[in-house]
Amino acid sequence: MAYNLECTALTKSFGTIRALDNVNLQLEKGKIIGLLGPNGSGKTTLLKAAAGLLTPTTGQILIGGHQPGEETKAMVSYLPDRNYLNNSMKVSETLDLFEDFYTDFDRAKAEAMLDSLHIDRSQKYKSLSKGTKEKVQLVLVMARRARLYLLDEPIGGVDPATRDYILNTIVSNYAEDATVVISTHLITDIEPVLDEVLFLKYGQLVLHSTADQIREEHGKSVDEYFREVFRC
Repeated sequence: MAYNLECTALTKSFGTIRALDNVNLQLEKGKIIGLLGPNGSGKTTLLKAAAGLLTPTTGQILIGGHQPGEETKAMVSYLPDRNYLNNSMKVSETLDLFEDFYTDFDRAKAEAMLDSLHIDRSQKYKSLSKGTKEKVQLVLVMARRARLYLLDEPIGGVDPATRDYILNTIVSNYAEDATVVISTHLITDIEPVLDEVLFLKYGQLVLHSTADQIREEHGKSVDEYFREVFRC
């Protein structure tokens, strides 16, 4: 079985700092997975490694059974935690960019999502609010027909009502053979859509469990159990 994401003894060091330390995990198809941990736990490093933006120091990472490279770029749709689009571009031009760059980009789906969010495609990106920029970036990412969606803080800068829309967008716009990994601090907001959770601490994977197991075995919500595990 080829997992959508598989890590074997994955380690990534920056000088003397180990951002990821011997991480072993296998993520199956058809799952929405919360990547959870305090600041500096290695969440963004793991996502960047899976997206092929960082090379492991030691160990291995596989996407659909393949090492990150040209072949896996067509499998992975990555949303970074910061703006990466050109401020001088119109929203419609960002659609053009993705349509030219990714053969799996579904423009009609992107247009429909933008209409639902009442985003004017003639506006320049620099004129949009921070929250609207994040919505546009999420639309672009979720309009691809990818195997692995990597979302780094997708709901951090938007209001609660928009969070609900974004989570619904995520749930309703990925295929059965895909996997969605969401890194966030807003655990209560995303818990209802999570199938599984990963807890990272100091670059180490300290928990990989289903959300239901946590609730059944510990009698706590994922957020409550997270606070217990990471209590200062």
